[in-house]
Amino acid sequence: QVQLVESGGGLVQAGGSLRLSCAASRLSLYNYAVGWFRQAPGKAREFVATISRLGGNTAYADSVKGRFTISRDNAKDAVYMQMNSLQPEDTAVYYCAARTSGTSWSPEEYAYWGQGTQVTVSS
Repeated sequence: QVQLVESGGGLVQAGGSLRLSCAASRLSLYNYAVGWFRQAPGKAREFVATISRLGGNTAYADSVKGRFTISRDNAKDAVYMQMNSLQPEDTAVYYCAARTSGTSWSPEEYAYWGQGTQVTVSS
């Protein structure tokens, strides 16, 4: 069974930074475009960032543009998201997801999902 695993979440003060990682088992992540999504309590899952298979194309939600950076290391078969200048409104469970085609902001277009990692930003 294909499994994506997120790591790197935690509790941080406003203005702080975290780096999330996404790895996969039974799937070669370098063959997939990857997206990061987040879901806060009582809210719908929302797009955060996405990166193409080779890393040449990236896209971000307006709310994180300039603060978050998505990247990948295909030699390590991993995808990362560096999150800087974190704010309380960034508090959510963060999920990585993979799809066989190009980048997409739509969660419905991703076939594989991780279980999520909690990010909590205190004010």
